[in-house]
Amino acid sequence: MNATFYAAAVVALIATALAITRKNVVHGLLYLIVSLLGVALMFFVIGAPFVAALEVIIYAGAIMVLFVFAMMLLNLGRQTVDQERRWLTPRTWIGPLVLAGAIGVELLYALASRAAATTGPLVDPRQVGIALFGRYAIGVELASMLLLASLIGAFHLGRRRQGRS
Repeated sequence: MNATFYAAAVVALIATALAITRKNVVHGLLYLIVSLLGVALMFFVIGAPFVAALEVIIYAGAIMVLFVFAMMLLNLGRQTVDQERRWLTPRTWIGPLVLAGAIGVELLYALASRAAATTGPLVDPRQVGIALFGRYAIGVELASMLLLASLIGAFHLGRRRQGRS
């Protein structure tokens, strides 16, 4: 399991470095998602499958939604779509696919060996739910209201008025 952990760490570091150095935002996003998947695999290997699932759902999923949301709000037009098609050639996907494939092989190895020794206490999803909606219910509700307000504000700023271009 140590080899899987360190291999996932190397993939995450390489993907993070590539995400930072890319000039194209889409390419950087692809590498960032691979990096987050590597971190999720590291959590899984050390015996925290729930945290690994949260890493994938919250970070990798939320970043994709945020990116799509920003692209929808910008609505840059046809020339941007054509430029993106030129940028996203099949060769563009080689790096992220190789790194994601390495993480997939490591995950399959970790699942097949089933020797994921827990090094720390496992956190039950029920315990997280009780904590979030028990003691921290007000904080969760305030965060949801803040997200709703930001969504309404983004919609208001991004919409086009009739008669304006």
